[in-house]
Amino acid sequence: MIVALFIFCLASLLSAPLAVGQADDVAVIVNPRSSLVNVSLGDLRKIFAGEKRSWQGGVPVKLIVRGPGCHERVVLLRLLGMSESDYKQHWTAQVMRGEADAEPFSVPSLGMVKEAAKAFPGAIGMVDAGSVQPDMKVIKVDGHLPGEAGYPVH
Repeated sequence: MIVALFIFCLASLLSAPLAVGQADDVAVIVNPRSSLVNVSLGDLRKIFAGEKRSWQGGVPVKLIVRGPGCHERVVLLRLLGMSESDYKQHWTAQVMRGEADAEPFSVPSLGMVKEAAKAFPGAIGMVDAGSVQPDMKVIKVDGHLPGEAGYPVH
């Protein structure tokens, strides 16, 4: 009986994904060639609200967001202090005023966030910290990575 329980527990551990952060942390990723390594929480809000439109050096910011209902989207809305309808209205107004060409690029899967971040030089997005892969560039927020004490994005 004890051997069977041990084997079950071992199999469970081996099949579990490797987590970078806590279960509810959301990692902020950027294009792997970006020089960005840290962003303040205030600047992150400005970036995802469309108030900061280019990176140092003039590269346009390319927002990559998950669709409505996804954990990363819920965290994004909480970060901005908006509801889903507020977010939609916010971006529609920016486009109508000519402040933005379009709403952020919305993708249905974490894999697509990763691929879009690699494809667009100014890309920034959010993924569940437990889904981070070695080829993703995770940046610090207020000097902290997902899973560290004081990490503010969850």
